[in-house]
Amino acid sequence: MVKIRIENVVASTSLGDQLDLQSIALGLDGAEYEPEQFPGLIYRLKQPKTAILLFRSGKVVCTGAKSMNEVEQSIHAVAIQIKKGGQKITLKPKIEVQNIVASSDLESQINLNAIAVTLGLDRVEYEPEQFPGLVCRIDVPKVVVLLFGSGKLVCTGARKPGDVEVAVKNIRKELQGAGLLR
Repeated sequence: MVKIRIENVVASTSLGDQLDLQSIALGLDGAEYEPEQFPGLIYRLKQPKTAILLFRSGKVVCTGAKSMNEVEQSIHAVAIQIKKGGQKITLKPKIEVQNIVASSDLESQINLNAIAVTLGLDRVEYEPEQFPGLVCRIDVPKVVVLLFGSGKLVCTGARKPGDVEVAVKNIRKELQGAGLLR
């Protein structure tokens, strides 16, 4: 069984048509709102350890979560605090995952030069002078896998955890089939 660790789930939703960020900033202890620097309000939660970005349009982005459950907890906690502040919002919005970043380990060192040649330049970017990893684009599921010589990998672009599992299994199978992985 391949061990996969979710490092970050980025998700978005909408709490309504419009948010008064100035009054939310006053009501949320520790909120950062400097519209001349960044158009959104930043609110960092300690538990779960996430950051919520709120925009005037009502859009919300949650980042830093390790699971969908943490995303839901974070957005719900902030929504309750905003509603207490007197703003009209949706308490149970539809949340959409934008990106999952996960890591795994092939448990064997790999030759990135050989992999670059074998997988082909149409799918792979490898410039060791610029970045120590090989960037491999996978079509199904549509994700990007960063492979490192140590055998460690990072998968990004997934929309659900199952996509990460499929991508890691597929890249492992492909490298084994080409004789590039034990």
